[in-house]
Amino acid sequence: MAPKHIISAATIVVNERNEILLINGPKRGWEMPGGQVEEGESLRDAAIRETKEETGIDIEVTTFCGIFQNVGASICNTLFLGRPVGGQLTTTSESLEVGYFPIETALEMVSWGNFKERIELCLNEAAHSFYVEFSIPLKDC
Repeated sequence: MAPKHIISAATIVVNERNEILLINGPKRGWEMPGGQVEEGESLRDAAIRETKEETGIDIEVTTFCGIFQNVGASICNTLFLGRPVGGQLTTTSESLEVGYFPIETALEMVSWGNFKERIELCLNEAAHSFYVEFSIPLKDC
């Protein structure tokens, strides 16, 4: 059987006031915008599209930060840094609330899995490019 992997792209968006853009999703609570890369789509373009779809904000990707690989669920999550370049904050079915928050506040708000660690690594330029491998079965994600 051919392997089936999920590739996703998420972006830590930091505005000119050094605040992070977060969404409050219905499943995982507060997190960075992101989602699955579509067939024929680049990682960077997926990060831009997912941010726009989930927040209403247009971004410019500034840095590729690294990858988190969940071996047990066959998921690779690519992470980027970006900055807002337009749009307006908008909620969707994937984002019940959206907003910019000071970094320390944002880190306190994010509680799902290793998402806080993902944000911290993206904000730490010395940690780029990182590769973090872990294993959680798909049924537990």
